[in-house]
Amino acid sequence: MNASASNRAGLHIVPPARFTPWRAYRLEAAYELIRTLRTPSFVLPTLLFPLMFYLLFGVLLAGRHGAEAARYLLATYGVFGVMGAALFGFGVSVAVERERGLLTLKRALPMPPGAYLAAKLATALAFSAVISIALAGLAATLGDVVLTPRQWLMLPAVHVLGALPFCALGLAVGVSVSGSAAPAVVNLLFLPMSFLSGLWMPLTALPPVFAKLAAAWPAYHLGQVALKVIGLDAGGALALHLAVLVGFTAACLMYARWRLARGG
Repeated sequence: MNASASNRAGLHIVPPARFTPWRAYRLEAAYELIRTLRTPSFVLPTLLFPLMFYLLFGVLLAGRHGAEAARYLLATYGVFGVMGAALFGFGVSVAVERERGLLTLKRALPMPPGAYLAAKLATALAFSAVISIALAGLAATLGDVVLTPRQWLMLPAVHVLGALPFCALGLAVGVSVSGSAAPAVVNLLFLPMSFLSGLWMPLTALPPVFAKLAAAWPAYHLGQVALKVIGLDAGGALALHLAVLVGFTAACLMYARWRLARGG
């Protein structure tokens, strides 16, 4: 029965949706976001911890430093927050899904090869944006932070784009360790690096050796870029910080690709 005959018979035939790569990317991203939102063990800590820490240390315990401490911690806790979204969003979920065979299944499906990673990247960046904007809301309302309109716009942009190196690091972890080991490995990277990079408190409050070693951590360089937006950085060259972050991202991606090529 052709289409015209079907219409004359009163039947309504719905043509199949036309496949396009863009549709595959969009659907994969939408389903990944829904899956993540249905995982409270990821959503609640990722969103609430940076806000709680900022409220405690940036607002309630700011002491005599007041608004300046609130400004400093707005930049650095934003970096802390997007690091968590990126590392756990990639590191733990990729490791678990790889262990369960989902990556093998995805490779067999008729979908663009990059849709899986693009969906995870979109979800991590969406969480990063929510964290940065929520911190800005707390800073403006409770922290008495005053920034120029340009600074209010640039800081979330730095935070969101700054999640990319840590998405790459999370991917490198996810293709290297088992699903059960991934949370521990991510925490061993995430928490010490945050502290040693001056994200929880200025490096000047720590012994001098920590300030000398801070440049070894990518989180330090992202923190300096964010602090540069509000004029509280240590004075290093922006080009150097960006070069370190780009090089670190490329190294993690190359390692992850090598692991996947070996069937890791």
